This record gives sequence, structure tokens and C-alpha cells, in this order.
Amino acid sequence: MKAKLEELQKNCKETLEYLRLELSRLRTGRAQASLLEGISVEYYGSPVPLQQLGLVNAPEARLLTIQVYDGSAVESVEKAIQQADLGLNPARDGNLIRVAIPALTEDRRKELVKKLHKIAEEGKVSIRNHRRDAIDALKALEKDKEISEDDLSRGKEEIQKITDKYTKDVDVLLKEKEGEMMEV
Repeated sequence: MKAKLEELQKNCKETLEYLRLELSRLRTGRAQASLLEGISVEYYGSPVPLQQLGLVNAPEARLLTIQVYDGSAVESVEKAIQQADLGLNPARDGNLIRVAIPALTEDRRKELVKKLHKIAEEGKVSIRNHRRDAIDALKALEKDKEISEDDLSRGKEEIQKITDKYTKDVDVLLKEKEGEMMEV
């Protein structure tokens, strides 16, 4: 039973980390290198993560720069940023690409907050799915007479505590990111 609880804890942690990564990719109006994470660039016929092709910096609050290592990849990097559906327009200057981060309009902020809530809800659903799987695993142990009925009910309580803790963590992340987005 302890192994099932540890597995639930591990799965919930992984979900929370994935959620953090997804939320860091959402635009807040400030320049952050994480904004360009997850962008793949077509480089010599195969997709390569942008971070492997250049150094991404945020020298100012509303500007990102990408110092591309290979001059032949500059155009591909520029094209990948435009196609990433982030609403960004890169400007080329030799091997340096400048990406100005426009201020978010009120409508765009509200749209992003809706997307933020959708991502957070997906995280909560994932945590609830982990809870269901853990409870099913305990029920199987009880059916096989490996744990008692009392152990099953104690296990369910423990599983619910873990689920509640991680659901609260998702809410905290959501509130932080929402505050960041609504900041003008």
C-alpha cells in the first residue's frame, strides 16, 4: 500500500512540474526566455529545439534576443518563431534575432487568463485521474486479500489528502500566473 501512495505522490509531482512548464510558456507581457521553449526549428531536415541553435536572452523587459550560433540557421529560427502562434515578430540583424514583446491588450489578457484556467483544469483532472488509479490499485490489493478493509479506508483517506494538497498547489500556481498576467 505504501508503494501505491508513493507512486501517487510521484505522479502528482510530475503533473505539477509539467503544469509549471506549460504556464511558463504563456505570455505575460514581460520578456522571458522560457517564452520560446518548446519551439522546434527545421535545421538540416530535422526539428531541433530553438535553445540548441542559439543563446536566448532577455536584456530588457520587453525584448528577447537570440544569438544564433550558425548563420545558415537564422532564417529558419526566424520562421519558426513566426509560426509558433505567439503573436511575436522577430527582426533579424546578422546572426542576432530581436523579438520585441508587445504590451498585452486587455482583451488579450482575458483570453490568456481563459487559456490559463483551461491548462490548470487539465492539471487538476490529471491529478484526479492519478487518485482514481491509486484507489483502484488499493481495491485490487484488498480483493486479493493483501490488505484489510480498514487498510483500504485508511489508504483512501491518505490518497484524498495527497490529492487535496496537489490540487491546492495547482490553485496557487494559477493565482500567481493570473496575477502576473493581469499586471499592466
